[in-house]
Amino acid sequence: MRQLLLVLLGRIRRGAPHVLGSGLPLMSLALVVAGCASPSLMPEAQAVAINDRDRALASHADAIHAAISQSGKVGALAFLDAQDGRLVVLPGDSPADAWSRYTTSPESGTGRVSVPPVLTFVHRADVPKAPETVTRSALQQQQALAVLETELRHIEAQLGIVQRELAESIAAAKREAVARADMQTALSSLHEDLATVRKFMLQTAQLGWLNHELVVENASSMRKVATASQEMSASSERLEETMRQLSKSLAGQLKDLANRLDTIQGKVSSLK
Repeated sequence: MRQLLLVLLGRIRRGAPHVLGSGLPLMSLALVVAGCASPSLMPEAQAVAINDRDRALASHADAIHAAISQSGKVGALAFLDAQDGRLVVLPGDSPADAWSRYTTSPESGTGRVSVPPVLTFVHRADVPKAPETVTRSALQQQQALAVLETELRHIEAQLGIVQRELAESIAAAKREAVARADMQTALSSLHEDLATVRKFMLQTAQLGWLNHELVVENASSMRKVATASQEMSASSERLEETMRQLSKSLAGQLKDLANRLDTIQGKVSSLK
């Protein structure tokens, strides 16, 4: 660890611009690791391994910060490949973001990168934060948790869709029930109207039949009246003829009577 600090201080003293910006984070990383690598807290072999890893990463400080600057991200996970020892930089806005970007990239499926159990997240030079030491298992657990949360959100969204569809189905069923009730009411009203129309038509037919009967009866009565009128006319004519004959007969008789009265009066006058 002392060697890591000396390497960082030497780079800062030489005045390299890109090292001046990255010196504070790397020194913080060295101090944090130094505290964690205290002989009283971990076995000596583990402390030696951590020191070796930090020294190896410190030698690639320029490349790490150059990669972070090119990516435009807040920082990057930096580690040495567990097989060939080459530097691997995974940019991201957080350790979880960098790990997620790596696991979803095509490079992750090729198996060309061997990730060590412990990684270091180095912040951008203008971010006043110390490097963070994270484990691969913790990143994998965070990723699994994020996937689970995404699936839960998807399930909640699907559940919301199902609930909305169910509510829409219930509302549609209610509307259909109301429509059926309205249709039933309309059919009942139509049935009543048809019954009323049928009754009216029957009454109209009955009135028509009665009217026909009255017309027939009136025609028969008119024929009877005409016949009676003709009979009365004939009777009147016969009566008139009879009266005329009686008048003639009476006139003749009165004339005869007058002649007789004249004869009798003449006889009476002659007797005097």
